[in-house]
Amino acid sequence: MRDQFPFAVARVTRRWRKMLDERLKDLGVTQARWSTMVYLQQGGEGLTQRELASLMAIENPTLVRLLDSLEQQQLIERRPCPNDRRARRLHLTKAGVEFMEELSERAAMLREEMLDGISDQEIESSLKVFHKIMENAEKQK
Repeated sequence: MRDQFPFAVARVTRRWRKMLDERLKDLGVTQARWSTMVYLQQGGEGLTQRELASLMAIENPTLVRLLDSLEQQQLIERRPCPNDRRARRLHLTKAGVEFMEELSERAAMLREEMLDGISDQEIESSLKVFHKIMENAEKQK
């Protein structure tokens, strides 16, 4: 069972993302773009590009391209940082906030469908396992 575990987690993750991607297709964003928006919202508006890249565990140049496309779609805006002239702070636009509301609604519907028949106790137990795995992974750094 232990040797199957990482593959099962990866399979579920890929399937979940693919299904959410399909449900967001009409909004004109890719998985990379909508996940960037989610990280920005969760990390708190006003993050710098460097902070967001760190939170997402990606390289800054990769993030810059994503931010450029989100800015072209008018979902985010970059504002000068008052404390550091070189840094830019990231904020959702009005359209970005509306997009996130729609994304959250669709994601919640998918989540309920995917977790159908699974008790809160089973979910809690699974989360404890995932947190322990992450703790173990952090020890490896």
